[in-house]
Amino acid sequence: MRKPSLDAMARQLGERAARASSGRAAETVYGGHEKRLRQTIVAMTAGTELAEHENPGDATVLVIHGRLKLLAGDVSWEGRQGDFLTVPDERHSIEAVTETAFLLSVAKH
Repeated sequence: MRKPSLDAMARQLGERAARASSGRAAETVYGGHEKRLRQTIVAMTAGTELAEHENPGDATVLVIHGRLKLLAGDVSWEGRQGDFLTVPDERHSIEAVTETAFLLSVAKH
């Protein structure tokens, strides 16, 4: 059994994101290509965007720290530390309003 600290991982990934030209860093906490469920911590610098993309399955976002916007079409939702967002089953994007880290959970169809 593993017992990682999501807060510590988010801090480390935030430091990596600050050094990355993309302004992003991510690390899978659980699962991967061989599992149905994948949970990944994503850190983004303020103003960084995950461009619009398809949803590979049921997905949620748990904001570890910071503020983000989840956008799908003309609709957007704002998430702050501790917020739990259900990702709509349509093309969507995520924008970091401030330095942000979140846990992305995806259960592939």
